[in-house]
Amino acid sequence: MTTKANPFNVIGQLAALRRYARSLVRNPDEAEDLVHDALVRALERKSSFRSSGSLLNWLMSILHNTHIDRLRSRRASDRRHAAAAELVDLVAPPDQEHSVRLAQVRDAFLALPEDQREALHLVAIEELSYQEAADVLNIPVGTLMSRISRARARLRAMEQGDGEVTVPHLKIVGGYHDDQQ
Repeated sequence: MTTKANPFNVIGQLAALRRYARSLVRNPDEAEDLVHDALVRALERKSSFRSSGSLLNWLMSILHNTHIDRLRSRRASDRRHAAAAELVDLVAPPDQEHSVRLAQVRDAFLALPEDQREALHLVAIEELSYQEAADVLNIPVGTLMSRISRARARLRAMEQGDGEVTVPHLKIVGGYHDDQQ
């Protein structure tokens, strides 16, 4: 179906290419993808087409080779995924208790007040020194240490199931206790 005016009439070959692609992959969507990929390759290699040859045969050959390349690529990908799946099973067997525990720790950490969470994150997770973390937060080192201490106390209380942080009784200096009034 080539014309003398335009020996590279790809549009006229689409119906035959789609039929052949559909017979190769047996799926209309994959067939369209295959035709598309083949046409891209044909346009990239347009200079290799001999105008004396059959355009349909040339396009069918490209379509077939594209199909073979896709099969090889899919098989190689499947082998890589299978090998990776085997390694995952060897490296990290599923441990539901560990996952649940990790989720509990994460939830407890995220439940901390923002200032305490920031301070604890910088020191415990990012491994900054107290001074470095205080500089990042633009607070005195003592304030940072206080926030970390309160965060750890709150996490311990959550771990023990109290849910409430017990604050040591504060002594009022120069004031009166309720029982002294």
